This record gives sequence, structure tokens and C-alpha cells, in this order.
Amino acid sequence: MTVSLPLVVVLGFFAWGAVKFLGIRVWIVVLIALFGFWLSRTFLAPAIESGTRSGVDVINGSHA
Repeated sequence: MTVSLPLVVVLGFFAWGAVKFLGIRVWIVVLIALFGFWLSRTFLAPAIESGTRSGVDVINGSHA
């Protein structure tokens, strides 16, 4: 059975768990999210996307 969830939903669950169980403050979660959006507009974006895709391929077992 294959379940397809958007990455935003998965990250939202991690953020909720971090706030609820680890005591991370909400403003830190918001700051990290905003930093991620800023980082996606820099020259590092292609490297981040390539690394993310490679990691997903490894986890899914579909790497060539």
C-alpha cells in the first residue's frame, strides 16, 4: 500500500510534535520555516533540491 503525503503535512506533524513534546517554542518553529523560505530563493536551492530528491530516492529504494 502506498500513501502519498505532501512534505508540508509531514513537516507540520514534526513541528507539532516538537512544540508539544519537546517544549520547542512556537516562534522558533516559525523562524525556521521563514528561514527555509528565504533559503529557497538563494543559490543553494538547487543543491538542497538535489539532496532532498536523492534522500527520498534512497528511502523509497528507487535510486539508480
